[in-house]
Amino acid sequence: FLLKTHMQREKVLYVSSQNASTIFPAFANRLEYSKQEKKIVITLHNLQKNDSDIYVCAGVVKNSSFLSVNRSGTMMLIKEVEQTDCSNSSWDIYALIIMVALLVFALICCILYFVNRMKYFQKRKSNAVYEDMSYSSRHNTLIRT
Repeated sequence: FLLKTHMQREKVLYVSSQNASTIFPAFANRLEYSKQEKKIVITLHNLQKNDSDIYVCAGVVKNSSFLSVNRSGTMMLIKEVEQTDCSNSSWDIYALIIMVALLVFALICCILYFVNRMKYFQKRKSNAVYEDMSYSSRHNTLIRT
């Protein structure tokens, strides 16, 4: 037997030596077990607050109705966890992401504007060739024979 013993005494699981088993109604769809030789592994699912208790393994003494309890048992304390509504906080996250994206976009636009403006006001090196075409400079370049 697996028994709840402290808060509310009740039977949870019975497994006979011939491997016949009974899962009691309070744990009908929430208990699984596996048996290997003299070892039984029990798994409880979907625990509820009223499942808090001390669980003990007990054996039936042959030819009597007395139970022999092994060891001191296992205490399980189940706390209820409040579920928080995530729908409001998810909108906050989306709004934050959009604001950060807009700020990054504005920063990039400002940087490009100022880089372009600086290029416009830079002094340009002149690629032009100047030639003095005045009369005083031209007459010395004539060749006379």
